[in-house]
Amino acid sequence: MLFNQVIGQQEVKQQLLQLVQQNRLSHALLFLGKEGTGALPLALAFANYVCLSSYTGAGSHAGVSLFGEPEADQSIPVIENAQQADAWMQKHPAWSKAEGLVHPDIHFSYPVVPRKSGDKPLSSEYIVEWRTFIKEKPYGNGYEWLQFIKAENRQGNITVHECNDIIRKLSLKSFESRYKILIMWLPEYLGNAGNKLLKLIEEPPQDTLFLLVAENENFILPTILSRTQLVKIPLLSVEDVEAAITERGEATPEQAKQIAWVSEGNYREALQLLQHTDDDWQGVLRDWLNAIVKINLGAQVKWIEEIALQGREKQKQFLHYFNHLLQQAIRLQIMPGISGQLPEAERDFAFRINKIVSLHQQQAIIEELDKAMYYIERNANAKILFHALTIKLYHIITKSELVEMK
Repeated sequence: MLFNQVIGQQEVKQQLLQLVQQNRLSHALLFLGKEGTGALPLALAFANYVCLSSYTGAGSHAGVSLFGEPEADQSIPVIENAQQADAWMQKHPAWSKAEGLVHPDIHFSYPVVPRKSGDKPLSSEYIVEWRTFIKEKPYGNGYEWLQFIKAENRQGNITVHECNDIIRKLSLKSFESRYKILIMWLPEYLGNAGNKLLKLIEEPPQDTLFLLVAENENFILPTILSRTQLVKIPLLSVEDVEAAITERGEATPEQAKQIAWVSEGNYREALQLLQHTDDDWQGVLRDWLNAIVKINLGAQVKWIEEIALQGREKQKQFLHYFNHLLQQAIRLQIMPGISGQLPEAERDFAFRINKIVSLHQQQAIIEELDKAMYYIERNANAKILFHALTIKLYHIITKSELVEMK
């Protein structure tokens, strides 16, 4: 992974390069960024840079490859930006190994499931799938990864056996680089097993680097959180997402603009929306709200039957779209001057939503939508979920004047 393969995040890239240039690199970094911000691709690019740039360091085998490649250039230029770092890495003799995720000094840990009952799974057993997943979906999330390895309804974990394997790997000497690097993706899946790693993270072997990549710090063990240096990965700008979508050449400029706006800095979400550009989410939402406010039970049942037939990803996309419209409606109430910044169709629909429900009621609906998305990710029965959600929205909405959506 190169820095130029990471969308946006120019300031974070510069900060990371400065940590290396100024010799301020902590032994444990926590890349904290919401889904779709590029925290994992950024950690991969940074690990490659640290690993390759330390070939001439003080490691036991610095500059010498066990696989017969020529030694790296002993003169490392001053790297001023990510573009220069990429150019330098691509000229490095060991770049092909770093690029292919096969470098012997870069290790990976991620949630996995047993292949069969009674197994004690390790990340290394899924390394082939991991390399394919990173190549195909570098902005993928935990749910996509678990489906990729056919976890089905099983819960992924980073187990105590995995922690023991990490301790074993990092106790060995490095092969080629000065640093031994561990990238742990989604440490939220560690649970209490993570306590096995506390001593290793607090007092690691010399030249050992931990890169933890997380989406929610609230689900990380506080004892681990306190031992890491935080690297915050902000949401992507609308312009960065729009440019990335446009480069794929699979959407018109107007579609790219609308998708970037709805995705709210989440590139994975933008890719999902790109796959469903022909879906009329606004029409689906209009039908649902009209069935609710008119108390049309037959229309409600029909709508629930139809949405239940959609896959979980489509159901989440729809709820996310509704959630986003509500957030825009709230902004329109608080800051009317932003109306000109919104796409016309979404702006008009948001105005109509404001006629149906108050600010307080919109916030209540957003909370219910967030809960629904959470349960969809955990394989909730779609019919039951949307039936319950319809009833909840009815009780929230009918506290205000009924206005038909057009």
